[in-house]
Amino acid sequence: MSNDNYFTRMQSGQAPAPAVAGLLGGVVRSVDLEAGTLESDYLATDEFLNPAGQVQGGMLGAMLDDVTAMLVTATLADGEFCSTLNLNLSFLRSAQAGPLNGRARLERRGRNVCNVVGELRQGGQVVATATATCILVRRT
Repeated sequence: MSNDNYFTRMQSGQAPAPAVAGLLGGVVRSVDLEAGTLESDYLATDEFLNPAGQVQGGMLGAMLDDVTAMLVTATLADGEFCSTLNLNLSFLRSAQAGPLNGRARLERRGRNVCNVVGELRQGGQVVATATATCILVRRT
């Protein structure tokens, strides 16, 4: 990872975080590029709830997309970005309004394609998992 890429500028407050991260209450807590891991906290608000009073699955999917793509973004050079090609979700239990913890692990970092796994936890239990395929996009 470059010392001057979008991710490091975002972490230092020199570049804005993606608007969706703000909507989700997303805050990166730790990143270990040597281990290929990233951890981020999210906050599910009452507006995220479905009629049954549980966090709507699409909101959990957005959190998993954010945590997996953010890990890939942390590995990129300046002028590179990532786009999610595929996101496979598994919902294991319902989530309630409140804090969630997202974790991502880089399974494979190719030249143009990355494979990442992610999970969301609430109250110490896994509520959803994802596998993501991301492609690197270079500005020309």
